[in-house]
Amino acid sequence: MAEQETINKPKDLIEATPEELQKLEQAMPEVYKSREERAKEEEKRKLDSWVPKTNLGRLVRTGKIKNISEVLSQDKKILESEIVDLLLKLDFDLLSIGQAKGKFGGGKRRAWRQTQKKTMEGNVVTFSAMAVVGDKKGHVGVGYGRSKETLPARAKAVRQAKLGLIKINRGFESIEHSGNEPHTVPFIVEGKCGSVRIKLIPAPRGTGLVVGDQVKKILKLAGIHDVYGVTTGQTRTTFNVAKACMDALTKTNQMEL
Repeated sequence: MAEQETINKPKDLIEATPEELQKLEQAMPEVYKSREERAKEEEKRKLDSWVPKTNLGRLVRTGKIKNISEVLSQDKKILESEIVDLLLKLDFDLLSIGQAKGKFGGGKRRAWRQTQKKTMEGNVVTFSAMAVVGDKKGHVGVGYGRSKETLPARAKAVRQAKLGLIKINRGFESIEHSGNEPHTVPFIVEGKCGSVRIKLIPAPRGTGLVVGDQVKKILKLAGIHDVYGVTTGQTRTTFNVAKACMDALTKTNQMEL
């Protein structure tokens, strides 16, 4: 009987109707779901069970503050990343701050930077990550995280990026129809960090992002599609390049002199 049931199961699945297949998918155990689906469900579960600890968090949780602009325009400090999750739908990406091992000191850039600390017990390995978050509509943030494992380091970096979220102004390279969506920086802005200097120049529609790969990730999530960029200094230091880019984007909120 057991062999007969095993033989009949594939036949039942082939002849099943779409409604029956949908019921089977809904009844599938958690292990058969993709990693992205499990991550989204876990994030939604945490957000539903979130109990705010700050006054700003309670105002957002109760619905008294429904727009992120109300928070950023009043320079209120965000201490809970769930505030941003409730008000915005953000995407994130990792900046390549590390380097894989290669011959003669060479190697491909990677998202994880691995460091070691010498102790009496041996070498203690630490992983670092730098993340950028944005909604592609003028909100962007960059954060840094460090942990003994890669995934906690990424989670810390994403959380710090949400806490450091800023609002930027976008504009046009020339006078265009008001109905069009802004696509570039409103005027020439410059940012600096350490020895790195970066200049962002408005570009015509269709130009694209004429900047380095790591700066592209920041500008894409900020909602900027066309720009010319000039960088000087130790541009291989991704930390300073990212901070200089954020410094330049912050200046888009200032009036053009």
